[in-house]
Amino acid sequence: MSEVNGPPPVGGWTRFVTARPRLSLLAALVLTALAVFAGSGVAERMGSGGWEDPAAESTYATAALEREFPSSQPNVLLLVDSGQASVDAPAVAAEGRRLAERLAAEKEVTGVGSYWQTGSPALRAEDGRQALIAARIEGDEKARAEVLERIAPDFRGAHGPVEVSIGGPVAVQHEMTTIIQEDLLRAELIALPVTLVLLVMVFGSAIAALLPLGVGIVAILGTNAVLRGITEFADVSVFAQNLTTALGLGLAIDYALFIVRRFREELAAGAEVREAVGITLRTAGRTVLFSALTVAVSLAAMLVFPQYFLRSFAYAGIAVVLLAAGAALILLPAALMLLGHRVNALDLRRLLRRGRGKGGASSEETGADGEGAGGGWARVAALVMRRAPLFAFATVAGLVLLGLPFLGVKFGTPDDRQLPSTAESHVVQQQIRDGFPGSPAGGLAVVAQQADSRKAATTPAAYAEYRDRVAALPGVLRVDGPVTSGGAAYFTVQPKGEAVGEEAQRLVHELRDVPAPFETSVTGRAAVLEDSKAAIADRLPLALVIIAVVTLLLVFLLTGSVLIPIQAVVLNALSLTAMFGAVVWVFQDGNLSGLLAFTSTGDIETTLPVLMFCIAFGLSMDYGVFLLSRIKEEYDRTHDHEHAVRFGLQRTGGLITAAAVILAVVMVGIGTSRVTNTKMLGLGIALAVLMDAMVVRSLLVPAVMKLTGASTWWAPAPLRRFHQRFGLSEGEIPQPVPQRPDSDSDSDAVSDSQPKTDPEPDSNPDGARDIVRA
Repeated sequence: MSEVNGPPPVGGWTRFVTARPRLSLLAALVLTALAVFAGSGVAERMGSGGWEDPAAESTYATAALEREFPSSQPNVLLLVDSGQASVDAPAVAAEGRRLAERLAAEKEVTGVGSYWQTGSPALRAEDGRQALIAARIEGDEKARAEVLERIAPDFRGAHGPVEVSIGGPVAVQHEMTTIIQEDLLRAELIALPVTLVLLVMVFGSAIAALLPLGVGIVAILGTNAVLRGITEFADVSVFAQNLTTALGLGLAIDYALFIVRRFREELAAGAEVREAVGITLRTAGRTVLFSALTVAVSLAAMLVFPQYFLRSFAYAGIAVVLLAAGAALILLPAALMLLGHRVNALDLRRLLRRGRGKGGASSEETGADGEGAGGGWARVAALVMRRAPLFAFATVAGLVLLGLPFLGVKFGTPDDRQLPSTAESHVVQQQIRDGFPGSPAGGLAVVAQQADSRKAATTPAAYAEYRDRVAALPGVLRVDGPVTSGGAAYFTVQPKGEAVGEEAQRLVHELRDVPAPFETSVTGRAAVLEDSKAAIADRLPLALVIIAVVTLLLVFLLTGSVLIPIQAVVLNALSLTAMFGAVVWVFQDGNLSGLLAFTSTGDIETTLPVLMFCIAFGLSMDYGVFLLSRIKEEYDRTHDHEHAVRFGLQRTGGLITAAAVILAVVMVGIGTSRVTNTKMLGLGIALAVLMDAMVVRSLLVPAVMKLTGASTWWAPAPLRRFHQRFGLSEGEIPQPVPQRPDSDSDSDAVSDSQPKTDPEPDSNPDGARDIVRA
């Protein structure tokens, strides 16, 4: 074939992929097999914490307590239940002391204390029938979990006159990790077959339906290998595995839908297989690349936060997005080259079409108005643009109204109530909350250390004076201590009211302001919460700026417009309001808690809104890029603004809606988790995705673009020149130049000299009408 006018940006890539399709697939198979090996056991190396700021005062104080006073920080509790007898009965007391001695004999366990040894009223239930044995398991999170697994069977259950249950932070974390792994497997077993059925409905062809699943499996396995490598030098949260599965399947399906749909469209227009693959990569392929970059940037913004819980999702998200895009741009075109027209084979929808008659296409396939595939979406776009002010106002008002509950959000720290109510550690902690005095989990600890080791040790009088100052604070219920060791001491401060309520949070700041002749640092659940909120508030503006600036730049490079990127950022943010409102109304306020089987704590974990924003915003941009790229292509071809908007929605409305429904199914599968945070993440993202596809893309975008009119495409002259030089869009579709049959040049080379006339669509190029029709 002849030379093209300027090499297309992915032209070399097209030649690489189409020249050796079998080699590409073989290499991918080998790499996937290596990823399975490299990623094995990744869940066992992940942690279930990561909500704290490692540089915060509360983190420092906790480390100091663990170092200087290990017995003050018990992380495992044995709840000893004597049934109807009193815990002071001789037989019960003897068994309690024996259990405590056995626990102290374990070499990894320190700081064992029990009610029968200390006589502390805080370790005895108010009804006198339960008591606690507290201890500390040494080591990191993985080592503590291994010790608990080993010793738990020896202590759990009946021991003479008592029944023993196990709780405490180590038990909660271990049980949470185990449940998350079990739930993830169940979610995959639910999502995969349902997704396959939906894909068959979308594509019609069983062959085409299997392609997105293949891309998703490659992305998930590759990401597990990446995360396994990251665990060698950084902490990674086990929750990130849920994101790997959800985004791996969801984005792979999105990208594969877009690429396979365009490939089938080009085949239906008469293109040869190699030519169809080339045009697909130069159009849909570039859109997939832009989309992947916008999603990756949204997720990468979480790297600015210090909590490893958020950073873990950035690691997993960036890896899975890039791997999904890479598989879609390498493996999928290679598979399409080998399949050719057989991509339409095994059309299972024929069973559903029996009885329609043999002649011609049905009105569903052609569109009742003769517009072909997506005719219903074109009519929706036309209706919206005729009543643009009404649709714009009603949609914005509705989204804002749905988001209003978020104004009442209360932030908290995660605890055992994240687990199902039947989980052993949850049952133990709930019984402690309900039956033991003084809110054992709600105390604040003040660590006192000598600022200069050369100075004389702090006197008991100085400690007593400081304790009196603390006790005089209005939010303090009781002060215990000091407990001293060398040059350090600590006080336990019981706040009035809830353990992490507003009064306890105010008390944290008041304690830090109390003057003292020594250095003090405060920790406890309320202190951790305050430090976490401060860290997020400090870094959130930077994260938002990164997302906004990079998104604006990428969308400008795609469209060449100044206004469209601004519209995209604002409308994407609006699409998330329903998600945030629902999170507060359901998970904070407890509505539907019975139906969804979770325990409401009355607050939202601090990092969850940040995480959900980054994920949902990225996915929203994913769909936005799909729609805008097709509008831009048609506008470049016709310079008719309203026609381009209508055409873009006609060609992508069903595609985006079908992709959103499938991704929502995957996220709902994640939302079946028994861990509340995971349930909130899955169901919240599913709602955001559906609202974005069915409301924002279908109604708000065409309404706003109608209101902005031709000025939508305006850009100042310097930026126009910049876009002409560096920008890319689907409008740059090269056209093939006729060649001699015996030409041996690259058959995918095409010419940019003339714009491609849009072909007549096939009877159902994307199949999306089989799920959603206007």
